[in-house]
Amino acid sequence: MTMKSRSQFVLLLCLVVFFFLDSSSAVGRPALVGDWRPIKDLNETHVQEIAQFAVEEHNKEYKTELKYDRVVQGESQVVAGANYRLIIAAKDGVVSNNYQAVVYERPWEGFKSLTSFKKL
Repeated sequence: MTMKSRSQFVLLLCLVVFFFLDSSSAVGRPALVGDWRPIKDLNETHVQEIAQFAVEEHNKEYKTELKYDRVVQGESQVVAGANYRLIIAAKDGVVSNNYQAVVYERPWEGFKSLTSFKKL
C-alpha cells in the first residue's frame, strides 16, 4: 500500500467511525463513557446520600453550617467510578441558596470525595 492510499484509507476509516458515533447518539442509543447524563430520579436514595455527603464535607472543610434541603438538578458521568454534578438547595441560616457540587465516587471501594462545591 502506498503512502497516499494509506492516508486515504485512514481518512475513510475516521469518517466511517465518526458517522456511526454521530448517528448512534441521534437515534437514542446509550451515550459514550464520559458523557454527562441527566439523573432521572433526583429523589433516589443514593442521589440524596451523595448530596448530603457533599454538604457535610463542605461544612467540615470550610467550617460552615449549611443545612441540606434538596437536590434541584443532577447529572452523572461514568469514569473510573462515577462523578455526580448536583445543584443542591441548602440553607445558610435562614437564607436558602443553590450550590453546585461535584462528587467523585468508587462505590466498590467505599470511596467518595467532594471535588468542588460553589455557590450559584
